[in-house]
Amino acid sequence: MSNENFKNQLTDWRHYLHSHPETAFEEENTSRFVAEKLLEMGYEVVTGIGKTGVVGTLKNGDGSGIIGIRADMDALNIQEETNLPYASKYAGKMHACGHDGHVTTALGAAKLLADRKDFNGTVRFIFQPAEEHGEGALAMLKDGLFERFPIDEFYGLHNMPGLPEGQIHSKVGGICASEDNFEIRIKGKGGHASAPNMGVDSLVTASQIILALQTIVARNIDPIDTAVVSCTEIHTDGTVNVIPTNVVITGDCRSYNPEVQSLIKERMQAICENICEANGATCEFTYRNSFSPTINWEECHHTVVQAATNVLGEANVVDHAQPMMGSEDFGHFIDKIPGCYVFLGGKREGEEVYPLHHAKFDYKDENLVRGAEFFAEIVRIKLPI
Repeated sequence: MSNENFKNQLTDWRHYLHSHPETAFEEENTSRFVAEKLLEMGYEVVTGIGKTGVVGTLKNGDGSGIIGIRADMDALNIQEETNLPYASKYAGKMHACGHDGHVTTALGAAKLLADRKDFNGTVRFIFQPAEEHGEGALAMLKDGLFERFPIDEFYGLHNMPGLPEGQIHSKVGGICASEDNFEIRIKGKGGHASAPNMGVDSLVTASQIILALQTIVARNIDPIDTAVVSCTEIHTDGTVNVIPTNVVITGDCRSYNPEVQSLIKERMQAICENICEANGATCEFTYRNSFSPTINWEECHHTVVQAATNVLGEANVVDHAQPMMGSEDFGHFIDKIPGCYVFLGGKREGEEVYPLHHAKFDYKDENLVRGAEFFAEIVRIKLPI
């Protein structure tokens, strides 16, 4: 197949996926599409891993090494506003994060490897559901992903519309942050707004807690480390002339270091409980680890830099990427086995940049072949003939 025909095929695949978006754990059609393409290429295919996940395996030669490539499949609950001819056919759902491009890129790499057979060992393509809510990787792991389908090293990418088109960015260590969600339930004693002395004002207590939580990053976290504590919602059962009895604060925290995660949780709980006690209120504190930080392994980072340089040229490779505070559940995988996650830039000169999760976002089709060749090159480097 010529390069132009290959590009056209990948573009057709992505446009189909873009127009048929499916959200977390609903990726039935996407899974069928992926499985059919892999079977046509000669892969062994297993479906239903982590509910709607797909694993495709291809062995060539007698090599014992096993390399994994991962793509996330889910869309978002966003009404598309692109007006593209291949825009979403489903109201309120769209591929606003580029996972249609990620799936197509991985399928492209799978095809290159199946056609060329220029590797010695085993490659596995993992198509994961439900990345957006941080549940898909855990669901696949719970289904025994690595026990049933062993992998020596695991690689993935995410498009980044704010980075120059066609560039690969990687780094050693934390590249995507953890995400931990919290809920603080404060119970006081409500009453009439004219007589605050008759009750325990849970809203004032909540206000003190919100301000005090900001001291964690400012005064407890090492300034060299990076962390964010954000209160994002507050709900009460009060009204214009009623002091509330109950207040609920929710939000999330970000960091790159598991020790920082633990410190944030410990300090948050102490602040909440002690401020409530000081004000005569009670507190119920819940803290949930949703996403692990994505921590790139050094050896795997060197592999992606070499692969990207071979495919894209040295000028299009950044080996000291600026990490992002957004989260990515690929981190759950490379907590357990070596791996590396990279960014693929999509910013084109002269064009308006729509960020990830924007209703007008669209993946750059020109990156499909670049990404496919990059993934295939990783496999060739790690599983040489």
